[in-house]
This record gives sequence, C-alpha cells and structure tokens, in this order.
Amino acid sequence: MRSTSRYVSAILATALLATSGLAAAQTSPKPPLPLKTVRLYESGVGYFERSGRVSQDAGLALPVPVSHLDDALKTLVVLGTDGKTSVAGIEFASSISVENGRALAGLSEGSGPVTHASLLRSLKGGAIELRTARETVKGKLVDVLDPEDGEPGPCVPVAEGEASKKPGESAPGRCVPRKETTLLVLTTEAEIRKFFLSDVVGVKPTDASLAARLGASASVASPQGASARRDLRVLAESTSDVTLGYVAEAPVWRSTYRMVLSGKEQRGTLQGWALVHNDTDEEWKKVKIELVNGRPDSFLYPLAAPRYTRRELLTPSEPLSTIPQLVLKTADAMWSEMIGDSFGAGGLGLSGYGAGGGGRGEGIGVGRIGTIGHGSGTGAGDGSSTVLSVGDLAQVAEAEGMEAGALFRYSLPIPIDLRAHGSALLPFLQQSISARRIVWFGSVDDVGRSAARIKNDTKQTLPAGPISFFADGGFAGEAQIDRLKPSESRFIAFGTDIDVELTQNNMLVTDEVQLVELQGEQLTEHFIRHTRVDYTIENRSGGARTVFLNLDLVRNATVNGADELDFDVVSNKPLAVFASEPRSKKVRRIETDQGLSRGTAVSALNPRGLRAIAAAPKLPAAQRAALEEAAKHLTDAEARESLLPKRRADLDELVQDLGRLRGYLGATRSKNDAEKFTAQILEKEAKVKELRTRIASLGTEVEGYRGRARTALSKLTR
Repeated sequence: MRSTSRYVSAILATALLATSGLAAAQTSPKPPLPLKTVRLYESGVGYFERSGRVSQDAGLALPVPVSHLDDALKTLVVLGTDGKTSVAGIEFASSISVENGRALAGLSEGSGPVTHASLLRSLKGGAIELRTARETVKGKLVDVLDPEDGEPGPCVPVAEGEASKKPGESAPGRCVPRKETTLLVLTTEAEIRKFFLSDVVGVKPTDASLAARLGASASVASPQGASARRDLRVLAESTSDVTLGYVAEAPVWRSTYRMVLSGKEQRGTLQGWALVHNDTDEEWKKVKIELVNGRPDSFLYPLAAPRYTRRELLTPSEPLSTIPQLVLKTADAMWSEMIGDSFGAGGLGLSGYGAGGGGRGEGIGVGRIGTIGHGSGTGAGDGSSTVLSVGDLAQVAEAEGMEAGALFRYSLPIPIDLRAHGSALLPFLQQSISARRIVWFGSVDDVGRSAARIKNDTKQTLPAGPISFFADGGFAGEAQIDRLKPSESRFIAFGTDIDVELTQNNMLVTDEVQLVELQGEQLTEHFIRHTRVDYTIENRSGGARTVFLNLDLVRNATVNGADELDFDVVSNKPLAVFASEPRSKKVRRIETDQGLSRGTAVSALNPRGLRAIAAAPKLPAAQRAALEEAAKHLTDAEARESLLPKRRADLDELVQDLGRLRGYLGATRSKNDAEKFTAQILEKEAKVKELRTRIASLGTEVEGYRGRARTALSKLTR
C-alpha cells in the first residue's frame, strides 16, 4: 500500500498551487516604501519609518511579516510634510486564524492533527479529479467511508504457515478480504463508483474556491506562515514625500562600554558601543539608527485576523426539520420511534495565546559595591534608634540625578547599511567623565579590589551593560554597570589589587544607654555605641592609592579619623576614605558613634538586667527610678518562683506515695492492715490538698509581682 503522507502532500501541493495562482491573478506586487529610520527600544520593539512619494497610479507597500501585522496596524501613523497628503486607508490581505483556516477547509474544530481521511472528508460534495494507475475520473466526492464502514477490499493471499487454525477463519492458502478506506464518487456521467484508497494515486479539487480555501488552511498551519511577508498597500496620494511609521517586534539593543582611566586626573574617557541586529528579511540601506534608553509600554493585541461575534439563535415556535419526514422512511416505519430535534450552541469567543519576544529583565550586581545618589529613609529596621539623633552620614552623598523625560535617545550621526539578518557594533558615545581610581574593601576581611568611582557628569542617561577598563597602557579588568542617570555615581570593581593590604587591630566597643521606653510588650533601650578601631594600611606599590573601606555602621552615626567620608545608599553604609602613599605602612584610628536601639520582651526581663540598665549614667532620674521599682518587684517574683520547684517535687512524691498505699489497701485481707493503710491515705490526701493550695498561692503571688513590675515599666512609655 502507498504511504498516506504521499496523498496528503499531493493534495496540499495542488491546493497551494491553485491558491498562489489565484492570488497572483488578483493582486500584483507593489514596490516597498523605502526604509529611512529605525528607532530601537529596550522594551523589545522598534519604530520603523518609511518615506517616499505615493500616487494613485503607482501605489507603494509596507512589507511586514504576518507575525508583526497586528503591531503595525495598532501603531501605524501617516505623516505628511506639505499638508497636501490625502490618505484613503491601508489595504492588506486578511490574516486567517488557525481555527478559521480549519473551518474554511471543512476540517473539524480543535488542534488535532490533519489526517489523510479528515482532509479527504473536507472535499465531500466538491468537484474533484481522482486519478488511479489506470484512469482519471472527474466528478463529485460523495463520501469517505472508514475501513470498518467500508466494503471488503481486495483479497490478501494467506501463506500455508501463516494460516490461522481458529474456528471460522480462512483455511490455509485461501484469500482473506481486506477492509480499507473507500471513496464514493458521483462521476460527471452520473455514475456512482467506489474506489479503494490503495488504488488512488491522487485527488485534486477542481473548484478554484475550494482549492483556495485548502491552500489558506495549509498556509496558516505552516510553521513558516508567521514569517511570510504581508504587504500593506498605501491608499494615499501626495505631491511630496509621505512618511509612514509603525512599531514592530525587534531585538533589544544592548550597550557595552570601554573606560580609559587617566593616571593623573580623576577623569576617564568613556566609549559606548551599541549592539544592533537586523532580524528582518530586508536589507537596510542608508538607514538612520536611533537608540532609545527607556522602556515605553508595549503589548500584543490581535487586530489583523477577522473576528466574529456570536448571535442568539431564535427557533420557530413550531419545531421544523431541514429534511422531509418521508424522504427515507414511511409513516409505518416511524410509528414507534421518538422524534426530537435538539440544538446546542456553545459560546465561541476570542481566546488566544500571545507570544512575543523582546521583553527582558536585567539585574546587575557587583557584590557589596553599590550605588551613590539614590534617596533612602532612616528607620529602626537596621537597628538605628528613632529617638537619638547622632548624625546623618547620607549628607555626604551626592544629590540624586534628575531626568528631563522618561526616555533618552541616541541618534547615530551616519546612516548605516546592514544586511538582512545581520548585526553590527556601533559607537554611540565618547565623552570624558569623572572617574576616580580607588582600592575597594567591602570589609576588613576582604581582599582589596581595584575599582573606580564613576560619576555620570554627562547630560545623558547611560544604559546598563558590561564595561571594560583600560589603564597604564593596557587592559585592567572588566565589570558590569547598571543604568546610570545624570549626576549619579557608581563604585565599580574590575580586578584585585594585590599591593594594598588592610588589617584591623585594637577594637574597643562601649554602649551608653540614653533612654528607655516600653513599646507594647517590649522594653526598648536607645543607646550610643562608641567604637574605636585601628586600621593598618600597607601599600607595597610604587604609586599612591586611595582606599575606600565599607564601614558596618547604621546611617544614624558619626565617623572621625578618615581623610574623607562617602556613603553607599544601596547598602545604607558609610565609606571611610584613606590616602596611602607609595611603599608605606600606617595605622589609622577611626572613632564612631552610632545611635542604636535594642529590645527585650517583658516576659524575658530579670532584675539583674533592669538594674544594669538603671545604672547607666546618662539615664534620666525618673526612668532610673521606674527601672529600679520594676527590678524590686521582679526580685520578689523570682523569690516566690524559687520555691515552686521544691513544692512541686514534694507534691509529686506525695502523689506517688498515695498510689502505693492504695495498692496495698487493695491487696490486703487483714482488717488491721486495712485500717492502717486507710489512715495513712487520709493523711497523705490532706497534705496533697494543702501543698496544692500553697503552689497555687505562690503562682498568684508571682503573677502579682510581675504585674506590679509591668505597671512600673509602663511609666517609661513616651
């Protein structure tokens, strides 16, 4: 038997040829409107501008892939230069959804595979040309019968050894009828004929409209259908050039930088390069490229394909049939049958799946190295006190950069040529900016990192991207930089500095409580932490170094002893800056004061801790008195609590004794022994009752003293 895929291919090929011939007869290709400008965005879209002269006699077209047609229709704008442009509209061939394509071809709904039999059934009732090895027959396809419904086909000889010996099956050497798919055809001579599928070489629809529908269905189902070109014909007339702009999906442009650091000045030359891709089938010739740093909202929306709503079906008041009652049966045959019509209409709405490229999310991190120039609030979430104001280290940070608009645009000065499906690395920036070479220590335990403190003192926002550093006549390292607004700064590490070493010595920390307050069920201490640390900085290189050390302090603090102070609001930490001379080793002392707070649950307080807090010299007298009063009550509570373990142990012992005595009483048969055990049990029960009363009384006293302590602490509430 011939492969069924051969029949499917033959039918689809015939349908596609018929469809393409019909399309060629209906339309003629129009010259594309020349592409002049491409503006690429970071949100995965591009704005394409085409300009040219448009007239009624020589219309122009916009070549748009089918997959981009919805975007083009959603955003198309027509711009005239002289005010005399007359636009009647944009004409294009309708898109066909997969569901509509199947319906046009007469196929069943759903997303199931198109089988040979289902494709043949879609031709039922249509004019066809059927070919076998012996003849060609023209007519109409009446029906396609499945093997189980069809008539027996040609016999298949059964060999002696393969014969089945089961009752009712063929004897050896006999012919077994084979069932297979059968085609019923009404020929042009009104003859009804049947053809077994194994004898059919090909079936071709001779109705042009049917062939066109099959071709449309095949095009929609093809994986290449979305990339096929669809021309939008411009119905306009203008005495001068007209510009048409539209948005379509495009690869995001990405930036990459080179920073050449100066050895003497705290500046560097920044080169910005943009990676641009032409993923279309059209060659770009002298196209102006614009790169936009920003992400305007863009979304997918189905517009190109026809959509249909569903109307309510109203039926006649009397049930009517579409076929005569007596066309196939007599009245006698219908006598005892149930006759009923049913109709069900399901709601068919617009459901869809949108798949679009271009969306991206970027997160760039450089360890503890962060950003300077963003605002940050001060709160107690970092342990900083909300009552004590020691100092605001963020005041040394630079002002946040401001943008004049949501987007920054880079226009390349020279139009470019870029082949279809080609890419290019294009320069878009070269400026001198503030760049200070430093040695960065994220903590005293870290290795020194070669880094740069970069400030964007240009008027443009710099997009995110990798950055390579060059210094001392060669490559120095590379890193990544996130989006940098004007006047913002970044600390960027790009290598390891093995010549500078930093160690910590002689650390002294003291806490000085200033205020105490009760916040709910928590006692909060506000205190100043004084810290004194000696740092040894050794510079073994022959050049001077500037060392930046990230200090583990809260924002509410002061720092003394550094040559400079800086602040990283991303980590919310200050930076101590030290100048280090060539081949030097020096000790630098840093003294800091931090306004901090800590809390302790009221249930976890003890008199020793309260008296330690009350002993703080700077604590107000009223608060000291409240703490001492609370400590006295907690002392009384602890004294009662200390008696409870012994009382509970005594109670457990008595209960165990009672259990033994009751066991003895149950086992004895002597009257004297029974009386003795009974007396002992009564005595023990009295002691148990008394002991339980004492334990309950002690518990009440403990709760009472703790309540008095809580009342004393409530005087601390602000």
